[in-house]
Amino acid sequence: MCNTDQYLTIREQGQGLYKEKGSKFISIAVHVESEEEVKASLLNIKKQYHDARHHCYAYRLGVTEELVRSNDDGEPSGTAGKPILNQIYSYEMYHALVVVVRYFGGTKLGVSGLVTAYKTAAREALESAGKEVKYLTVRFQLIMDYPMVDQVMRLIKEENLIVVKQEFEMRCKFIIEVRAGQKNFVLSRIALWHDVELKEL
Repeated sequence: MCNTDQYLTIREQGQGLYKEKGSKFISIAVHVESEEEVKASLLNIKKQYHDARHHCYAYRLGVTEELVRSNDDGEPSGTAGKPILNQIYSYEMYHALVVVVRYFGGTKLGVSGLVTAYKTAAREALESAGKEVKYLTVRFQLIMDYPMVDQVMRLIKEENLIVVKQEFEMRCKFIIEVRAGQKNFVLSRIALWHDVELKEL
């Protein structure tokens, strides 16, 4: 659970490699926004490394409402998915998926050897991916007559709000994105305008 309106996520796709007793562990870290994106990324990685014996992974979605999953994909329970997930926690990452693909080298590594391999490979991928700060946001729709547009534009500029969409027809409509931490302050300013219709999306 994140206590502020900002969180860390993966900056760009990262990759790592760990070798032990002939086995090769290739790791990939990617930013994902939803379970659908997780499924699509897993499918692509499994296609790319279709000849590998194991495709183990873990992901962490959401910030205010966390969704966490890990999968050992045939490795002994707790030796792959959990060590990968623990690295995601260690790097304090959200909206992160890490997949570690294993090519078996013929020699068993044992429980501690597997844990070390999956943990190290996951860490290398996350290190390679880098961190990016993102913000929790909320969206509002504002509808007004033309005379109010200047005041709304001034608010957008002063508070660095993001305009997602704007329409100028019979009346003017803005969809704006606000950092969660700014929400109450921005709403208190808008509340002073009696000629603006406000709806949270």
